[in-house]
Amino acid sequence: MKKIQSIALITAFTLFVSCGNKEKKKQVVDNSPTIGVKVQEIGGNNNNPFITASGKVQASNSAELSTRMMGYVQKIYVNVGDRVHRGQLLLSINNTDLKAKRAQVEANIIKAKAGFRNAQKDYNRFKNLFSKKSASQKEMDDMTAHYEMAKAGLEAAKQMRNEINAQFAYANIRAPFSGVVTQKFIDKGAMANPGMPLISIEGNQGGFEVMAMVPESEISKIKKGTSVDVIIKSLNKTVKGKVSEVSISAKMTGGQYLVKIDLNKTD
Repeated sequence: MKKIQSIALITAFTLFVSCGNKEKKKQVVDNSPTIGVKVQEIGGNNNNPFITASGKVQASNSAELSTRMMGYVQKIYVNVGDRVHRGQLLLSINNTDLKAKRAQVEANIIKAKAGFRNAQKDYNRFKNLFSKKSASQKEMDDMTAHYEMAKAGLEAAKQMRNEINAQFAYANIRAPFSGVVTQKFIDKGAMANPGMPLISIEGNQGGFEVMAMVPESEISKIKKGTSVDVIIKSLNKTVKGKVSEVSISAKMTGGQYLVKIDLNKTD
C-alpha cells in the first residue's frame, strides 16, 4: 500500500492577525518559538510516528535590510509598527566621508581631462609628422603610448566616480516593498557595518510561512509538496499549508534541517 504522509505543526507562540481595526501592528515577541511537527505514515508499521521540531511563523514577504558601507546612523525615519510603502526612506547613514571622496574624484577627473587633451593634441601632431616622414617610428610609438595612458587614466577616474556615486545609494536604506516595520537593530548615532542588519520589515501581501528545524534523523520523512496542518493554539485555529522547501544540508545549522511550509491564505 502506498504510504500517505500527514504533518501537524503546533505553534507554541502567539501570532497576531489584523482584524480590520485601525490599530498599528506591534512587534511580536516570541519567547518560546517551539513548533511540534508530527509526521504519521498511514498504512505502514511505524512505532514512532511523530517528529518534534522548533521553528516560527513569519511573513512570506519579509526582509532584513542592511548596507554595504560603514558609517554612523544619521537618522531613523520610522518606528516599529509603522506602515511603509515601497521606496520609502527608512534610515540614512552619514556620508560626509563619501562626499569628500567624490570631491577628490571630481578633481582627479578635471586633471585627467586636461592631461588627455594635451596628449591627444601631441598624438595628432606627431601622427601628421609621421605621415610626412618627419617623425621616427619610435617617436610615434612613444607618443601613441602616452596618448593611450592618458586616455586610460581618464576612464579610470570616471569609473571611480561611478563607484562613489553608487555608494551613495547604500547610505539611504529604503523599503524594498510595502509593509510594516517589525524590528530595528540599530539606534541613531551607532556605527553601521557592511552586511549588518539595520531594519526588518514584513510585506502586506504574500501570506505567512512556517520555518521549522527538523533533526537529521527525521528529515527523510518530510518531502517537498507534503500537505500540512498548522495549529495556532493561541487562536484555536488550524491553517492548511504545504512544504515548499527542504534544506539539503545541515552543515551550518548544527545538524538541524530547515523546512519551510507555505501557509494558505486565511481570514
